[in-house]
Amino acid sequence: MTLLEGEMIVNLHLLRTITYIIVIIGALNLGLLGLFDIDIVALVFGEMSFLSRTIYNLIGLSALLSLFIEFYFSKKRTRYVT
Repeated sequence: MTLLEGEMIVNLHLLRTITYIIVIIGALNLGLLGLFDIDIVALVFGEMSFLSRTIYNLIGLSALLSLFIEFYFSKKRTRYVT
């Protein structure tokens, strides 16, 4: 592994951590919405304001990034195992 590959993996780990945090916040918000009809994002930033829509989009993008990052790391693990 070269230094550049190691640096890229460190950056991916940081991105992975950030996306997990955002996805967890989104999941908790959806859980509260489903259980108690409380939308924390709408309460804090306004009902479908620009900022709340941006946060919803960020949550969705983070979920997609999490899928791609997990796929990347699973490919890396299987490459070294086999």
